[in-house]
Amino acid sequence: MAAEGGFPAIRSMGLTGLLVSFADRLSEPANRAALAYRAAVEGENWPGVEETSTSLASVFLRFDPLSMAPGDLRARLDALLASRDWFSAPLPSNRRRWRIPTVYGTDLAPQLGEAAEAAGISIGEAVSELSTTAVRVLTIGFAPGQPYLGELSPRWDIPRQVALTRRVPEGALVVAIRQLILFSAATPTGWRHIGQTAFRAFRPESADPFPLRPGDELLFPAIEPGELAAIRAADTHGDGGASVEVIA
Repeated sequence: MAAEGGFPAIRSMGLTGLLVSFADRLSEPANRAALAYRAAVEGENWPGVEETSTSLASVFLRFDPLSMAPGDLRARLDALLASRDWFSAPLPSNRRRWRIPTVYGTDLAPQLGEAAEAAGISIGEAVSELSTTAVRVLTIGFAPGQPYLGELSPRWDIPRQVALTRRVPEGALVVAIRQLILFSAATPTGWRHIGQTAFRAFRPESADPFPLRPGDELLFPAIEPGELAAIRAADTHGDGGASVEVIA
């Protein structure tokens, strides 16, 4: 695979980590490459590799240097990189598609109008697009179980706010820089709050505390506030009325 712009690149991360990067910024091909490469590494079952994870465009490996020398692991990673074009590789198997009911706007998500204006479209157009666009879990980060989702169309390449919103609730759907985030906890943010769900992306009481995985696809169909209230009243597991199906 021919390198472009110095990528892919392997870098040391301390004494027990290696980082394989496919770009220095998010793009669909770079994220696809990271997800596919991580799945391939895990499929190799190399001795000493204790943990893998993906960011927007990289794969991190934590390893035991007593089980495999760093140079040997780097050589194996290089050989795997050269084995195929990771930028066009298929996404990993066992991905799921989630449909998470979402209230757009109202006092539950008060920055929808501001975000739509920044994107250059009407509120109705914004809801129509956001509620029907499938987005991929690009990575999990910032807070436990919290997904970064994308990419949206170029019109949503809107900047983050200069000032922070003091608090958005758990289940808030926010937007900036062609991405959505589904907040796993109440927190301040510089992203605009456009939708509200009852979905819990972090469930510490569960055997599977992170229900979402990188590579999963999400849809956020629009519902009314009364429907969200009913979902919350009946929900005992934190699914927020979501449905899920295996897509690959």
